[in-house]
Amino acid sequence: MNTGAMRPRDLALALLVIVVWGVNFAVIKVGLVGVPPLLLAALRFLLAAFPALLFLRPPKVPLRLYLAYGLTMSVGQFAFLFTAIHVGMPSGLASLVLQSQSFFTLVLTALWLKEKWHVNQLAGLMLAAGGLTLIGSAHGASMPLTGFVLTMAAAAMWACGNIVSRAVGRHGPMNQLAFVVWASLVPPLPLLALSYSIEGSSAMTATLQNFSLQTFAAVAYIAWASTLFGYAVWNFLLSRYPVNRVAPFTLLVPLVGLTTGSLAFGETLKPVHFVGGALLMAGLLVNLFGSALFARRQWSKT
Repeated sequence: MNTGAMRPRDLALALLVIVVWGVNFAVIKVGLVGVPPLLLAALRFLLAAFPALLFLRPPKVPLRLYLAYGLTMSVGQFAFLFTAIHVGMPSGLASLVLQSQSFFTLVLTALWLKEKWHVNQLAGLMLAAGGLTLIGSAHGASMPLTGFVLTMAAAAMWACGNIVSRAVGRHGPMNQLAFVVWASLVPPLPLLALSYSIEGSSAMTATLQNFSLQTFAAVAYIAWASTLFGYAVWNFLLSRYPVNRVAPFTLLVPLVGLTTGSLAFGETLKPVHFVGGALLMAGLLVNLFGSALFARRQWSKT
């Protein structure tokens, strides 16, 4: 593993993935113009699985973990996220609020895995909680409360998926992209069943009858660019560099998401949204880098 500075090529790849993931939220909004949210999520995973699984062997992971990962990280997260954007959650703000998954993960690891919190993690959690409270308090025409709550639910399901990923990791080194591809076989049936029962068969039929090139392009981007390309490059970078060198790049996703939402859809935020977003990002920074800062302070006192 390379512990030095990133090579220019790898740095460019990291930034490209961040752009792809940040733009993804706007593309979801485009896809939702012609497709109900639950059906869009089902199509996303169908396209992520086929034809990629023809070229990748399934990692030797118990079926229960494939099911758990697919139902949390995929069905839960994206059913809530797509529905949130469908009901009016600004795509840029969704990219920001979804980052709260880091703190839901902290809470779940403490409750489920009995992991102890460090001082910087608790400080980051408090900052992020304050930021999310401010963002949620500013609901209105530009951000419906339902959309905010659904985005928070998506973040919570992502955190549940992170716990499952920890369990998957115990089965040794594997092709993570292959795992994601084969786990994508789990979501389509539950999502199609939810779409049928909630969105209705007539909406599903109308969507398929009027399936446009724009809709296909949106689904293809979400499935192939955001999912397959994004995970392939990200896992490649994680295999070459320490996690703490790669992970901080995700802090740039909301910046791209907010910029894209503003340019593509004219999404505007209230000042309180910016203040809340700044607190949330500050919490993420403290969570990522605070341990080193607190350690230095302790060392300087001694």
